[in-house]
Amino acid sequence: MKEKDPIQLDDRISLIDGFDMDIPNRTGTYVINEEALTLVETGPSPSIKYVKKGLESLGYKLEQVKYIIVTHIHLDHAGGAGLLIKECPNAKVVVHPRGERHLINPRKLAAGARAIYGDNFSDLFDPILPVPEDRLLVKSEGDTLKIGPNCTLEFFDTPGHAKHHFSIYDPVSHGMFTGDTAGIRYELLSQQGIDFFLPTTSPNHFDPSEMKKSIDRMKRMNLERIYFGHFGMTENVENALRQVTEWLDVFVEGGEQTIAEQKGYDTLAGRLLEKVREYLREQGIADEHEIYIIINLDMQVSSLGIIDYFQKLKH
Repeated sequence: MKEKDPIQLDDRISLIDGFDMDIPNRTGTYVINEEALTLVETGPSPSIKYVKKGLESLGYKLEQVKYIIVTHIHLDHAGGAGLLIKECPNAKVVVHPRGERHLINPRKLAAGARAIYGDNFSDLFDPILPVPEDRLLVKSEGDTLKIGPNCTLEFFDTPGHAKHHFSIYDPVSHGMFTGDTAGIRYELLSQQGIDFFLPTTSPNHFDPSEMKKSIDRMKRMNLERIYFGHFGMTENVENALRQVTEWLDVFVEGGEQTIAEQKGYDTLAGRLLEKVREYLREQGIADEHEIYIIINLDMQVSSLGIIDYFQKLKH
């Protein structure tokens, strides 16, 4: 098992690396140290061992966890909820209204992921356990959750990446936990002084206009922080949201071109990867950089979602 100390973002909020797909800095679980100990995202089930170890190293017991919030129900964010809740006897899982039934019965969710990930599915996601209905707490647009005397979280419906997606506003840090709606932050590049953000447009609810509306809403809030599902926190909010919006246009234009040529998602993935390479070369990043292990995968999955979106428009 990989050893990595939780990242202390401030005196209240820490980030545990879940080593999703066995890759560091990919997917994480945020720990909010308030009166009611609160986690945001579980990651997939193979990440739960890291979440438990991280909580232990932060000095918490599983019995102390009161809320486990999942921004949306894709398996890389919420697939471990059923496994984790079994070991957190005093916790409830907080979910978007459209996600509730899929956590109670995750069969359809698993089938969708199996179609994308094929033979790798079991290694990446098993076991996918249901969350008992009485352990769920549904929150939707405008709802709140008081987790401390000076901290009441607020929930915002933020579709675009998925219809079952909310983002969580933390008033203390004036920050937003954005799941996948506001894109991906590449920690490995941040460590080299390059802030790089891309949208994540995976199937099967991707909608560029909805994504832009959600991002515009965040822009209007003048947030001081964004806490990304993938991966980590930025205080350079304006730059992050601008980059994601600009790249979203690039992704959609690439999709339109690929569809017009009657080509498939693999053609689009290659095109988008090359555009990213061109951009990062200008920032001094070599084509052989290990960041491309993640970016290559992201372009594949994002291209699937873009092609799926355009095919649905035809029908």
